Amino acid sequence: MVVGGELAKAANRLLEGRHGRLGASALRAALVDLYEFWLSKAAAAAGVDTAEPGVALAAVGGLGRRELVPFSDLDLVLVHNQHPGIAEIADALWYPLWDARIGLDHSVRTPGEALQVASEDLRTAMGLLDARHIAGDAELTGRLATAARDQWRRTARKRLPELAESTRKRWQRSGEIAQSAEPDLKYGRGGLRDLGVLEALAVAQLTDRPGEELRQARELLLDVRTEMRRELRRDRDVLSGVDAELVAAELGFGDRFTLARKLSGAGRAVGYAVDVALRATAEVPRGRFSRRPSRTPLDDGVVLHGNEVALARDAVPAKDPALLLRVAAASARTRTPISHGTLRTLADSAPELRTPWPPDARDSLTELLGAGEGLIDAVEALDRTGLWARLFPEWGAVRDLPPREPVHEWTVDRHLVQTAVEAAKLTTTVSRPDLLLLAALLHDIGKGREADHSELGAAISLQVARRIGLPDSDAALVSAAVRHHLLLVHTATRRDIEEPSTVARVAKTVDNDVVLLELLHALTQADSLATGPGMWTDWKAGLVANLVNRCRQVVQGKGFSPPEPLDSRRRELVASAVASGRSEVLITHDGKMATVVVAAPARTDLLAPAAGVLALHSLEVHTAVLRGHDTGRAGIFTASPKFGSLPDPALLREQFARAVAGGLALEAKLAAKERDYQPTRVSAKPKVLWFDDETSGPNTVVLELRATDRIGLLYRVAGALQSCGAEVKWAKVATLGAAVVDSFAVSPRGGKLDPAWRQRVEQAVLAAAA
Repeated sequence: MVVGGELAKAANRLLEGRHGRLGASALRAALVDLYEFWLSKAAAAAGVDTAEPGVALAAVGGLGRRELVPFSDLDLVLVHNQHPGIAEIADALWYPLWDARIGLDHSVRTPGEALQVASEDLRTAMGLLDARHIAGDAELTGRLATAARDQWRRTARKRLPELAESTRKRWQRSGEIAQSAEPDLKYGRGGLRDLGVLEALAVAQLTDRPGEELRQARELLLDVRTEMRRELRRDRDVLSGVDAELVAAELGFGDRFTLARKLSGAGRAVGYAVDVALRATAEVPRGRFSRRPSRTPLDDGVVLHGNEVALARDAVPAKDPALLLRVAAASARTRTPISHGTLRTLADSAPELRTPWPPDARDSLTELLGAGEGLIDAVEALDRTGLWARLFPEWGAVRDLPPREPVHEWTVDRHLVQTAVEAAKLTTTVSRPDLLLLAALLHDIGKGREADHSELGAAISLQVARRIGLPDSDAALVSAAVRHHLLLVHTATRRDIEEPSTVARVAKTVDNDVVLLELLHALTQADSLATGPGMWTDWKAGLVANLVNRCRQVVQGKGFSPPEPLDSRRRELVASAVASGRSEVLITHDGKMATVVVAAPARTDLLAPAAGVLALHSLEVHTAVLRGHDTGRAGIFTASPKFGSLPDPALLREQFARAVAGGLALEAKLAAKERDYQPTRVSAKPKVLWFDDETSGPNTVVLELRATDRIGLLYRVAGALQSCGAEVKWAKVATLGAAVVDSFAVSPRGGKLDPAWRQRVEQAVLAAAA
């Protein structure tokens, strides 16, 4: 029999669109019709239709739900009433499908056997809820489907703990659709498997049927999964960034960012619905002598009712505008969810807060924002029910907004909440923790529009601060913190913070305000921690703290501390290098962070050789500072391994010496390393920026390079600068995911700092970075 081969060929013709490309939904319907037709034909040929006693072929899974996506396995159950020839019938059905390499998940059971397995296996019990007749004895299929549903209704409540545990374990394995760069559409939190959980709870009559929002979410998830598999021509459930571009185009979303935003919204809706459903069906704590759940006061009008935060019996939401914030703060503080009934009541009857907010509402907001990790679930609950938008109408522009920078782990709205969580740990480091928390929540509120997000965010945060009742001076501080939330980290990692002009510029930018300076210091740390793993390191923290301390001295009238000269050990190293005419190397380390000092006679190039050796050993350079002393100079580099441990200092010392002397073939070695180890990346076009007023000396400027990182980049750029006769006074390098921002204070070795010289340097640097 060639039914299996014919089925595979017919399915391929549908996917290829030989008679016109079908939309995602139409393709699924066509696949269901096709598979039903051929399975009915195969079942008849196998004797299913004429078997006595009765035999039936039933579909579960995607085919059972009429949601069959391309390259899905067929989930089939061959049901029989102790038919003696059932093995031969099964072989006649399964083998043609196997021969055609069609994925098959099959079972052969009597109704009693199927129900027994379902009573022991949760996945089987839920799968049988989708059972649908394909061929043979329709009454037999109907009896099994009805019995499976009846059994599920009787036993579902007892199986809820198992269901909840398996659901949460699956979330841990597969992540969350709303916050994943590569979401798992089937198994991730908020995915299709969660919709199956909701349907199962509804069949058991423990929850309501999913509403329109969830039906739309299901359709979107199915459409994306359908188009992804059609494009890839294979079974896959995890949507990569590259695949997302293709899928977005097919579904008419324009680009992958728009699709990601839609998926985030759908995933959050489904995930929250599952949370609510599992809570609603769980056993709740009860009073010692009562069958009713206990009620414990948490705040004015707010109680802990069982395992949820709820309204007190005497609460009157319509007359208490701040009640919403007290409920949210209590939920965040106790890390206990808000009951769905309470959220509905507040959504229906809580009045909007008038401008300006009363002090108690403002205090409750500060308590909410300072609650730590509990803030995340509290904001999610308010946002899913439209209550968060009442408090912050500006939130809609960043809701589910995917990040454009790969270093960001969260959507923009979740990043803002996460930053507030991190800022809550730093409230004792500032004199105005309330302003820090508000600035943390709003620092990226300007994203998602065609404008500089810091400038637009400053204007928006000023409006918000005034609306919640802050005095003008405090509102201005919040606005300034949002406007300059990148000032410290960019300056510390891209400029020489020992330059008087650098410190003076930062002090002037913060308007010589110590309060704003400390707010920015804490906000910088919170923002970095909330961006993603590895974005706030000891090295970066030290640079920012050093910059803040220097700025504080200027702001507080202590004057600028000049750059510290080389210490005695490094001066001796320079003197030894001058006397011998050869380079000398000193290596120290603290954990995995190494400090390398290379000393040589004056006019000896240090930056390129040192950068080359560090790159050979996969050491990531964090800072590179060049200092002169008498007739010599020293290059001071801090670096850490991208992976593994630090290489042998003796080997590094020997290679540094050879590289400075020109005896190490760095170019060839780096080229070989790049061929062997360089990952494939989409390279952005490199860009050079010039800054004329951020370093000392009339003949010195700052060149900033923004490019895609690769092995030996700093070495090649340093070589380009040397070839153009550019003397590097100092250098700062910052690696941000796959991108770098490298800054160099340069001056001509001879001649003028004119446009022609700048053009030569820029072209050489861009060529080295390309």
